[in-house]
Amino acid sequence: MSGRTSIRVATDVGGTFTDMAIIETGADGLQRVRTAKVETTPPHFEEGVLKVLERGNVDVTEVEFLAHGTTVVINALTERKGAVVGLITTEGFRDVLEISRGNRPDFFNLHYQKPPPFVPRYLRKELPGRVTYRGEERIPLDLTGLVEILDGFRAEKVEAIAVCLLHSYAKPSHEEKVIAAIKEYWPEVLVVASHQISREWREYERTNTTVLSAYVQPIAEKYLSGIEDALEKRGFSGNLYVMQSNCGIDNLSRSKQIPITMVESGPASGVLAAAALGKAINISNILALDIGGTTAKCSLIENAEVRIVSDYWIERTPTNAGYPIMVPVVDIVEIGNGGGSVAWVDEFEKLHVGPKSAGAIPGPAAYGKGGAEATTTDANLLLGRINRNYFCGGELDADIVAAEKAVDQVAQKLEISRENAARGIIRIANNNMTNALKLVSVNRGYDPRDFTLVAFGGGGGMHGVALAIELGVRKVVVPNGAAVFSAWGMIMSDLRRDIFVTQLMDLDENTAKNFDSLMEGVEQRARGQFEAEGVPSDRISFRHLAKIRYQNQEHSVEVEVPARPLGQHQLQELEKVFHEVYKREYTYSLDSPIEIVGIHTVVTADIGKFHIGEVEKTGVTVDAAKKGTREVDFAQEGIHDSAIYDGALIEPGMEFAGPAIIEDSGSTTVVHPGNNVHVDSYGNVHINLKVN
Repeated sequence: MSGRTSIRVATDVGGTFTDMAIIETGADGLQRVRTAKVETTPPHFEEGVLKVLERGNVDVTEVEFLAHGTTVVINALTERKGAVVGLITTEGFRDVLEISRGNRPDFFNLHYQKPPPFVPRYLRKELPGRVTYRGEERIPLDLTGLVEILDGFRAEKVEAIAVCLLHSYAKPSHEEKVIAAIKEYWPEVLVVASHQISREWREYERTNTTVLSAYVQPIAEKYLSGIEDALEKRGFSGNLYVMQSNCGIDNLSRSKQIPITMVESGPASGVLAAAALGKAINISNILALDIGGTTAKCSLIENAEVRIVSDYWIERTPTNAGYPIMVPVVDIVEIGNGGGSVAWVDEFEKLHVGPKSAGAIPGPAAYGKGGAEATTTDANLLLGRINRNYFCGGELDADIVAAEKAVDQVAQKLEISRENAARGIIRIANNNMTNALKLVSVNRGYDPRDFTLVAFGGGGGMHGVALAIELGVRKVVVPNGAAVFSAWGMIMSDLRRDIFVTQLMDLDENTAKNFDSLMEGVEQRARGQFEAEGVPSDRISFRHLAKIRYQNQEHSVEVEVPARPLGQHQLQELEKVFHEVYKREYTYSLDSPIEIVGIHTVVTADIGKFHIGEVEKTGVTVDAAKKGTREVDFAQEGIHDSAIYDGALIEPGMEFAGPAIIEDSGSTTVVHPGNNVHVDSYGNVHINLKVN
């Protein structure tokens, strides 16, 4: 705003560190950026947020925009620390959660056990009434037994109620009546209905999503209210937003009501930031890789667009079916491999890395806080990839003895040297992350060689080149501010909501008109919603995707609608693109009729997001940025004397070759032998790999 300083802040709570990014725009229009990082403070994560604000010397009274990303929802789910939930559903459907799906992963295991539902059977109750899939009332809703159900819930100390009635995606009137009656009889109980979260079909997925949202609602509301109160006590009067799983932010009140939309809050912002970076440097096809202290997350960005899906699952493994969450989530693969991932040897003398993590407490052995197990960080330290004299940006003295002792335990079990054990830890970790990258690329019909790897997080630059070599990727980009890149993504975010509506349509002469009418209705409802929250209509924009499938198939793919209003020509183009998308996804296409099963509309509102700007040059030379040399073990390429560069002095226009290490306060970038480096005008490090 003209005449005064504008401050925008984003905080990102991770499993090991809590990050912050700050942008100050002065009265002169110049932007000044800075970052901060502190250790995460489980179980009181809000304390880490306040600490990182203090570390960054942020005066919250001057902050006008604060976006927050949190792990509170996914933590509550995985640690089973949510509320006691009661479920109200349609008569005859109380066991939908128990029946779940038949496509179990461990198919030939005769002792296979389905994962238990989050609501036991005695807390799942039914009400008479029926709506058809076309939204027609077949049997009127009967609320006669509701009071008895609620009294039973009270006696069982139920804290939140999930309401999911059959086909309410088509007509939510029955759910609305149930909610109104609950609020009238029991005003203080938390309640959420399926139509408030998703208007897509599939009863099991929709019911489970509603249950999980109710399960985390009390803890999420307490957490978000705690942050809100703490900031207000310090004089904060700006706008507080929460990062959503769909790569957008939303206001605090809506996030409290439907907290399940925050399930992948932090990782989503990193993918969004990678897409924004790609647009700035003219790279549209990106493999985004975020390596933190606990996990590694990866996603594929095609044509500068982040892919959003609504078939997200938690705890799904080769032996466990997991739990579906039908909310818009960035298409991401997450594995338990990061800087704190623990190395261990099984009974067959096979080395593994992760998914167990040393976390923030006690952390890797080298932290000197009681950690006794070898981690990826310890291995990188002993191989000279991390500077023992600049550990954690110089804030910690590396406990070399503890790190050596931890890695020695692994080496003794494998009967190899300490150095080979450390190399093995790095190679196993890299292999795990390579497989994750293949899941979002090769397994979906994409060739990684057609993409640029954007590696960020505290460990992205450390491992990025090794992964790129394995995949045949020709370029790695390590962003400026890579250690807190996910926090940057929140400041780059729009206010965003994804709307899914199920409506079956065969392709005939009326389809274009009917589908355009559906899009128009969605736009009108979304405009009304945003305008009621004070968002001007001229800031709202829409992007429509049709969900299409071959007739009689089970699942659909999304195809972007070319333009509105939709005419017959655009519909034919939509059909053509569907066959192409389907073939890329499944390797074949069919000469069969197709049908539209619904719509996915992306609604965004520009609330003044930050755009990546160029970095001012000070005239520092490459030689001045060079700190010295040291021996670095590159695991597969051997040991090399490597140039060490101060990341704080790296400037646009600089060029140098590997082997080299770039060190800054939050991350280390490993440049392998034969790689060439140049720094772009935004301060991003481009590493061009040697092509064999």
